[in-house]
Amino acid sequence: MDDISQRPTVLAVEAALRAAGVTPRVRVLPETAPTAAAAAEQLGCPIAAIANSLIFDAEGSPLLVLTSGAHRVDTGKVAAHLGIAKLSRASAEFVRAHTGQAIGGVAPLGHPAPIRTLIDETLADQPEIWAAAGHPHTVFPTTFQELVAATGAEPITVN
Repeated sequence: MDDISQRPTVLAVEAALRAAGVTPRVRVLPETAPTAAAAAEQLGCPIAAIANSLIFDAEGSPLLVLTSGAHRVDTGKVAAHLGIAKLSRASAEFVRAHTGQAIGGVAPLGHPAPIRTLIDETLADQPEIWAAAGHPHTVFPTTFQELVAATGAEPITVN
């Protein structure tokens, strides 16, 4: 297997972290982590400490919702918060087109262009949060405050 840590998507995440004043600490996992439960199991942390990066189609525009692995996003509630009629799950093609990353490894940053981002305020309860780093085998540790500052995310209740 090639060196996953040198993949362009992972390097883009590291560059975005550095640009935000964060020292990147990307970890390559032995197995893919396509779900919060899989990531939490490999990391030995609570599922609530996993920040899922979910891309939604907000009437044609991408919306990134960073949610705790312990929660599901209430799309109706988030759509109402945004003042739009409908928030839909994005297709794999839509996700890749806007993030440059594949579902299962979507990071909260390191995308070709900025994406409006909301963050589940319950992630603030976790002293350490783990987020995908641009590939299904990679994650990085962060804090709620650091993630909000690095992504410009708006804290909201998503569930």
